[in-house]
Amino acid sequence: MQQIYVKFNSVDQVNQFVNLIDQFDVNFELGLGRRTVDAKSIMGILAMDLSQPLILRYDSDDYRIKESISSLLFEK
Repeated sequence: MQQIYVKFNSVDQVNQFVNLIDQFDVNFELGLGRRTVDAKSIMGILAMDLSQPLILRYDSDDYRIKESISSLLFEK
């Protein structure tokens, strides 16, 4: 399982993120602590606290996933 941090600064970034990961036939989970949502759900993401980085988890070794969302990656 891959685990990376992402950070959103606007609703437009959330929309862009969902459109990008929706291209992959992979299950994505986004959250912090015990609270997680389906990362392909715009409404789920918007219900999260976007003021801090969130953890994106997915089961794939496809390097294109990380490349496609590189502008949203957050280094802790």
